[in-house]
Amino acid sequence: MSVFPPTPANIAAAARVIQDGGAVVMPTETVYGLACDALDEAAVARVYEIKGRPAENPLIVHLASHDDLERVAVVDNPLVKRLADAYWPGPLTMVLKKSPRVPRITTAGLDTVAVRVPSHPVARELIRAAKRPLAAPSANVFMGLSPTRVEDLDPEIRVEVEIILDGGPCEYGLESTVVDVTGPNPVILRPGAVTRGNIQALLGRPLGEIPPAGPRRSPGLYPRHYAPRALLKLVDALGEEDSGLTFGESRHVHQVKMPRDAQAYAANMYSALKKLDTEGVEVILVERPPADADWEAVNDRLKRACD
Repeated sequence: MSVFPPTPANIAAAARVIQDGGAVVMPTETVYGLACDALDEAAVARVYEIKGRPAENPLIVHLASHDDLERVAVVDNPLVKRLADAYWPGPLTMVLKKSPRVPRITTAGLDTVAVRVPSHPVARELIRAAKRPLAAPSANVFMGLSPTRVEDLDPEIRVEVEIILDGGPCEYGLESTVVDVTGPNPVILRPGAVTRGNIQALLGRPLGEIPPAGPRRSPGLYPRHYAPRALLKLVDALGEEDSGLTFGESRHVHQVKMPRDAQAYAANMYSALKKLDTEGVEVILVERPPADADWEAVNDRLKRACD
């Protein structure tokens, strides 16, 4: 494993690794991804193995441009174009009907495929250089914290990949919003930086509800996910000796002061939790964020980390 700055030469080297069936860590605007050729069954199988990810959990396919969408998906809903025009490139994933070109291992055997166009320039340059759509789940061990900085990568990931491209801290810090657009009413399967209010305002209609049963059509739907090794609990306030995330002033090195802005909080949350995990904190207390709509994604991730 080697960490490299994302120079054109290093991006080209990473692209060759992908073309040869390998795996690389790439930055995106959401979290760092463990990238491989989405159409190469053996490469995808290796990514599942590296992460310890269950085969029933589909991967997100990353494209360099929405012009490439019909390579991997069947587009038969006019809402897809409206969402793509508004939020691609960016932290929005759409679940669509799968093209026969996408192997079933990439979609966990589903007839749908999750697709997005990342806005991080390194990710898009890598996709272009590889000349392939990339499957790129978060570069973490399954159920662990997603890395938002190269320094936060799990050792188990570091030793398995050929190249790590260091693109600096991720802008958003939480995984993308996932919207199922296969039915008449879009459904948010996983909240993210593109909010429910954003999508409803754009489409001018209420969104549907996640079915109570059925296959997982998106990553991030397990009750426990995106969790530190430490036990995590939500509380109203941290005591003077408690360790965790606080909105107030930190009183010792194991208290991390967090922003009161939802987007800034999201951008820093995983890194703050990773810091406490690395320092050996056994119980992380997190002051409960507001229940406002802007905090939906943060509260979703914290709830899953507690379960």
